[in-house]
Amino acid sequence: MSMQTPGRRFPPFDAEDAILAIIEGFRTRTLPIAAWTHQAHLAVGLWHVARFGETEAQALLRDGIRSYNEAVGTPNNDMRGYHETVTLYYSWAAARYLETAPALPLVDRVNGFVESRLGSKDGIFMFWSRDLLLSVDARRAWIAPDLMPLDVAALKAMAVD
Repeated sequence: MSMQTPGRRFPPFDAEDAILAIIEGFRTRTLPIAAWTHQAHLAVGLWHVARFGETEAQALLRDGIRSYNEAVGTPNNDMRGYHETVTLYYSWAAARYLETAPALPLVDRVNGFVESRLGSKDGIFMFWSRDLLLSVDARRAWIAPDLMPLDVAALKAMAVD
């Protein structure tokens, strides 16, 4: 997932079947790489968090993203592929989003998360400076935010949805 295009907007999913096809393609390693967009990452992540809980989803996503990347020829190295801090942030953000929208249909939850500030490509930069987040250390292992802690009370005070 490129962090270089933060302002890009995605058309909302119009049906749950489209989301389930992305999830199935991810899990079977058959999703075309062109379809592995930020929106697809968020759909896969939110579905995993909703189904397995935040902690188990993180482990499944870590292994799943690495395996998917290998299957489509994307190297998992210091420059490309799996990014630990980004993955853990978005699973955290998905869990926080689901706390506010747990009973909605999957298509509404995914579209809402994609459109939320926490799910947006630039929302992560509320917490991390670009230099730290894009560092090799943050790619390899969890690095705590340097701008603002991942704190639900602070988010509520900012009225971040």
